[in-house]
Amino acid sequence: MNDKYSLAKCAQYGRRLAARLCDQHFGSQPTATLDGAAVLKFTPIRQINLLVIRQLLGQWQAETARLRSPYFDFEAAPVQTALVQFMNVLSRHISLSRVTFEPLLAQATADALGIVADPSGSFERLLLGSTDTVTLAGLRDNLRYIEIDKDFFQEFVESLPASKELSRDFIVHRFELYHAANYKAHQPMQRLASELSALLPLTTADLLEDGPVSTASASVTAPPAAPVAEQAPDSAAKPVQPAPASAPVAVPSFVSAPAANTPEPRPVTAPEPETRTVPPVSLQQASEVSAMPLHEKLKATQPTTALLAETLRATAAPMPLAERSSPKVETLREAISINQRFSFINELFEGENMEYHAAIQHLDTLSTADQARSYVTGHLSQRYEWGRKEEHVNKLLKLIERKFA
Repeated sequence: MNDKYSLAKCAQYGRRLAARLCDQHFGSQPTATLDGAAVLKFTPIRQINLLVIRQLLGQWQAETARLRSPYFDFEAAPVQTALVQFMNVLSRHISLSRVTFEPLLAQATADALGIVADPSGSFERLLLGSTDTVTLAGLRDNLRYIEIDKDFFQEFVESLPASKELSRDFIVHRFELYHAANYKAHQPMQRLASELSALLPLTTADLLEDGPVSTASASVTAPPAAPVAEQAPDSAAKPVQPAPASAPVAVPSFVSAPAANTPEPRPVTAPEPETRTVPPVSLQQASEVSAMPLHEKLKATQPTTALLAETLRATAAPMPLAERSSPKVETLREAISINQRFSFINELFEGENMEYHAAIQHLDTLSTADQARSYVTGHLSQRYEWGRKEEHVNKLLKLIERKFA
């Protein structure tokens, strides 16, 4: 209980792991999609798979709520029945591409670590949700998505008084007392870290608030291994938050066989640790660097230069054809290598994988080199403060020149 884990480091690891696993699965089939059955066995860690499904159901509930309109009676029994049927059909047609699946997987990994790192916060976020009043039925439904320490949380839920509705503040206070008296019943972080380390190196020290970040966890490739089959939730999955009395509850069928065009998820396994050569630093320097956020570390390693508008002025004009020694590329997404992609993500997008993908996808939709250069030197450079990132920005601009050659 004395260990203090950093939720920011949990989220950072979640993003790296999601990128790693998606590289393995979507690398050779970038247009592939996943259905519900494939999501439930995507990783060998059942808790992560269930938390992905939980997010999907939460999205569906939110979309259903947006269907409400003052012009129609959504409380009418036939409408309620039709909405339930619609949600059931929709749940059997899940289709997740990498762009939509990767952030869900990253959040699910962070939430799985959070159950051990911050049980009280996880209880409020995953079981209580955002409602002011809670029902026992709603809490029991949300327990379907908890695998780690499920008995611990279930015993608390069953200890609550039988009442139609319970105050959120009352439940939070009761849980704090329960947690203080039973914290030793929690699964140790070491166990979960060991399971995750088989997918991407991780130690408990990597997650401590005052601990170092493991350099081995930054590796980006892994060989395939035999997949581990996962079971579906105990019964039909239900929305994350207890729906209002007037809202329908879907009963999705995730246990059906994958569709014929849906590829099975590619297996994941432990990577070979990478060996890196780094210059010697003093103990004081190491201590100062380990306490800095990732994007601050990257900034600290770059020399101070002039503003991006000045440093890139010479590259703003199209490169003459005679100077182009590299062949033309069709899309930036395909032209950027794995190592270069991670370099761009860390150096230019402050470690935010999805922001990188969104920017590259937008650049690939532009029709002229001038539009692409303007987007890089104008919008992106101001948003991410690329004034000291000349080397990496120039590499991106050269790729743009090759695309529009």
